[in-house]
Amino acid sequence: MRFLTKERRTLEQLLPGLDAALRGYDLTSLEEQGSPALKTFRAHHGPALLVPTEHAGIGADVLQAVRVQRALGSLSPSLAVATTMHHFSIASLVATSRVSTGFEWMLLEGIARDGLLVASGFAEGRPGQAILSPGMTARPTGDGVAISGAKKPCSLARSMDLLTASVSVPRTDSEGTQLAVALVPAGTPGMSVRPFWKSPVLAAAESDEVALDEVAVPADLVVRTEIGPDDTPDELQTAGFLWFELLMAASYLGMASALAERVLAAGRTAASERAGIAVELEAAMGCVEGVARGMKLGLAGEAAFAAALVCRFAVQDAIARAVRRSVEALGGMAYISSPDVAYLASCTAALAFHPPSRARMSDPLCDYFAGQPLRVG
Repeated sequence: MRFLTKERRTLEQLLPGLDAALRGYDLTSLEEQGSPALKTFRAHHGPALLVPTEHAGIGADVLQAVRVQRALGSLSPSLAVATTMHHFSIASLVATSRVSTGFEWMLLEGIARDGLLVASGFAEGRPGQAILSPGMTARPTGDGVAISGAKKPCSLARSMDLLTASVSVPRTDSEGTQLAVALVPAGTPGMSVRPFWKSPVLAAAESDEVALDEVAVPADLVVRTEIGPDDTPDELQTAGFLWFELLMAASYLGMASALAERVLAAGRTAASERAGIAVELEAAMGCVEGVARGMKLGLAGEAAFAAALVCRFAVQDAIARAVRRSVEALGGMAYISSPDVAYLASCTAALAFHPPSRARMSDPLCDYFAGQPLRVG
């Protein structure tokens, strides 16, 4: 079948053997608590996907990354969501390294070489703030900082090796404070994981609560930037926001594509209906790839925020239409004879819950299209 061939070819090129390994499990096994999906992803060097090649990583660009996520979403929705948060953390760390004064390249190399999974404590997907706006409190200590706060839900809560947390720290070279990214190793005293995600849908993404209570982080794990807490870090904000929205959109398109693939294989309904479903999803993926190509060409600022929002909401609507049509096309027997159809349909609905919400951004988008600045507060 040609449908999803481009995405699966990219997955095989960058992470050889992962597609076949995941196909060795049924969907239910991959999606329940204790799923082998994350271990399989780690075994096939998935954590290194976005780490630059100069830091021992695979060095995938944004266009390759969205194709990989669509492929993973079609195989294991939970894995796609969880790894999106890992990739977002890596992309944010790479962006931070461009304005930092530390040795963050060593951290990136360690992540790539050791296959470490990184959970996100950032304010991901919140364009009203800088992507690295402090989400936790940091108290300076003699040899680093002590961090307190919580992130919930936090994907990869139980499989992570590191947690990235944005904090505000005193400058070492002048008065005032600056933003920093703290990397907290899993199991550090004061860090705990608490149950939070109660739904069976996307349970294998491990989206529980990660709480920090005066967690000591040494100075060499605090990556400082040259940005103050009141500055507007356009480059970091734009990069993080775009990565988050595109990776999530592609992941959920993969889930919807798994249903569409079943429709195409069954061949039960009229060709016009089957083609309509495929066209809906391919057009949505074209939107994602369009913004990804824009990123490669330097898309930034208000135009980047607007493009990401338009893409996200267009994809969300396309998925809703395609999933509804796919479930109907597959028919009642497919729905009741296997949990897969109902499960995939339920997973796709969760895209609407990722920030920013449509309700919050509708007025700002209308104002932007009318010629006003894009308000993000």
